[in-house]
Amino acid sequence: MQTDPRQTETTADEEYTLPNVEALLAGTLALMTGYAQSAPDCPHRVCMADKLVSHLLCLSTHPQLSPQMQAMLANLRTRWQLQLENSVAATAEDPTSTALWHTAPAGVH
Repeated sequence: MQTDPRQTETTADEEYTLPNVEALLAGTLALMTGYAQSAPDCPHRVCMADKLVSHLLCLSTHPQLSPQMQAMLANLRTRWQLQLENSVAATAEDPTSTALWHTAPAGVH
C-alpha cells in the first residue's frame, strides 16, 4: 500500500508554525520588507502600508507583549500612519496613477 506523497513531504523553508503574536509580528516584518523593496510607483504600496498600520495597532495592544514593546509598536504605528497618509496624498495628486487605458469616446451612439 502506497502512502500519499503529500503527507510525507517536508515543510518548505518559508513555512513555520508560530504562536499568534509571533505570526503577526512575522507578517508585519514581511510587509515592511515588501514595502521597502517595492518601487515607489508600485500600486500595492498604499495597501501594504494600510495593512502595516493595522498589524502594528494589533501588536501595540497585544497582551502577550511587554508594556515597553507595546509602546514602541504604538510609536512605530504612528510613523507608518504618517507614511500611509503621505502615500495616499501622493497618489491622489499624481494624475498618471488613474490614467485610462483608452481615451473616452466623444459620444455614445
